Amino acid sequence: MDFRFNEEQEELRAMAKTLLEEKNNSDSIRKAMESDLGWDPSLWKQISSELGWASVHIPEEYGGLGLGYVELVALMEIMGASLLCAPFLSSVVLGANALLEAGDEKQKENYLPDIAEGTSRSALAFAGLQGGTGAESVGATVQRNGDAFALEGQYGFVLDGHSADCLILAARSPGSQGEDGVSLFVVPAETEGLERRALPTMDQTRRLAQIDLNQVKLPASALLGHWESGGPALNRSLDLSAIALSAEQVGGAQSCLDMSVAYALEREQFGRAIGSFQAIKHKCADMMVLVESARSAAYYAACVANERSDELAVCASLSKAYASDAYFQCAADAIQIHGGVGFTWEYDIHLHFKRARSSEHFLGDPTHHRENVAREIGL
Repeated sequence: MDFRFNEEQEELRAMAKTLLEEKNNSDSIRKAMESDLGWDPSLWKQISSELGWASVHIPEEYGGLGLGYVELVALMEIMGASLLCAPFLSSVVLGANALLEAGDEKQKENYLPDIAEGTSRSALAFAGLQGGTGAESVGATVQRNGDAFALEGQYGFVLDGHSADCLILAARSPGSQGEDGVSLFVVPAETEGLERRALPTMDQTRRLAQIDLNQVKLPASALLGHWESGGPALNRSLDLSAIALSAEQVGGAQSCLDMSVAYALEREQFGRAIGSFQAIKHKCADMMVLVESARSAAYYAACVANERSDELAVCASLSKAYASDAYFQCAADAIQIHGGVGFTWEYDIHLHFKRARSSEHFLGDPTHHRENVAREIGL
């Protein structure tokens, strides 16, 4: 595997970095945070419809660019560095991956082109109100009556669930456990019996929602793929999404390091820049080691995802564990290096700290993923 980006991939990253530095600056982030949606519709239109970012890993036969998962990870890293507020992770990553893994050809042709164009936004709901990390956490139930279905239950922590146009819902047959008995359904957000509300969050750059189902009636066409076969597809899509999220975390960690170095070079104490003190040098060096280790894990996992290797699950857990640790530690160290101003509203460090904490737990915390790795190697 070659971990270097080729010329086209580097151009994509450079273009994304330039655009987001201009369109997603500190003022823009704060305006998005204060809005009802939590993101800027004009910026979303530009990056999805005009620049095609939303279609980067969606196959060409479904309206995408068909570039692959390496290009997606390359973009996600830049987005994480800039704290992009947009429904990219929810729709393009979580939603599109679920459709690609579970849907049949007709369903992919029906839903993926609009997601690739950015004109339709999807969200994936699978865990109950206590949260969870995979098919085993599906709590909503489904009753089948011929070719019709009735869903009942609640979902917590649904990323961008308050604003999505369509929802991909996981539900299980009564009495089933684990991956068994899980089915996936694609549902219009305004379906009768479906209620959703935004949740208060520590990380204001992301929006989460609770979704309640009260005997939601669905036709046969709403079932993604086959009856009770959604568990493995859901877990694969979550593994793929964890890899993309880990790349975003790497970008955020790199941004924390860059801001810390810049501040250490300009902030003076005792007649010299604080960056000249050994304690600050060592802290920044430790941050760099964390960032580069997490970046290597994320890039390797992206290559594994591209090749559809059997290593997908273990590499997803490795990258998510490394990236979660790196981002949170770098954000915490960055606040210490910045001192009292680190947690003031005017500086972006506190936003990275909150994003790091929320991303650490989203799609599984480091402890969960280390347990996955231990299980994969037979422990």
